[in-house]
Amino acid sequence: MRRGLASLLKVELAAEIVAEVSDGIGALEALKQVTPDVVLMDISMPHMNGLEATRRIKQKYPAIPVLILSMYNNPKLVIRALEAGASGYILKESMVEELTLALHTMIEGGIFISSLVLGVEVETYLAGVHLPEMNPLQALTTREWEILQLLAEGKTALQIAQSLVISVNTVYTHQKNIKAKLGLRNHAEMVRFALEHDMITRDEGSPPM
Repeated sequence: MRRGLASLLKVELAAEIVAEVSDGIGALEALKQVTPDVVLMDISMPHMNGLEATRRIKQKYPAIPVLILSMYNNPKLVIRALEAGASGYILKESMVEELTLALHTMIEGGIFISSLVLGVEVETYLAGVHLPEMNPLQALTTREWEILQLLAEGKTALQIAQSLVISVNTVYTHQKNIKAKLGLRNHAEMVRFALEHDMITRDEGSPPM
């Protein structure tokens, strides 16, 4: 996927690829060495997901726009990406058609959202209107969100710990906090909650977030 994207950028935009990395931590390390016009970011990555990487990039390098490339056609995820500081969100399935316009829009200081995910929720957010307070997921930290999602995908605590490079005890602590914040009692209720809130990833070989 990354090689194909790099090839597309070179052919369509005559772009120079200054760095390629496989996860969010790598992106942060690369930015210590280079200053790109734009960062293209996947959501589902090992070690640090794209939303957390975007948030950290914008904290340290606020002038660099970040474009999210995602398999997830989910307005709530688009809003989370915008809240993290992303300037664009396009689906991988529409990448060929929308990438050039997205990059030009962002480099000029605008925000680009794929027409495939642009709906009432996203438009309302972009218009600056506060959506009704209600989504319990907003109470979760990015790490808690990740762990809840991985639990719903059938991962064990050990698998989650290995995937996120944390201890099993830390996973258990996060699970306890998740249940407390969401008013859930057990593992089954956490899985049910994640399913009801469309948290199951459908990317190839995934997890985002």
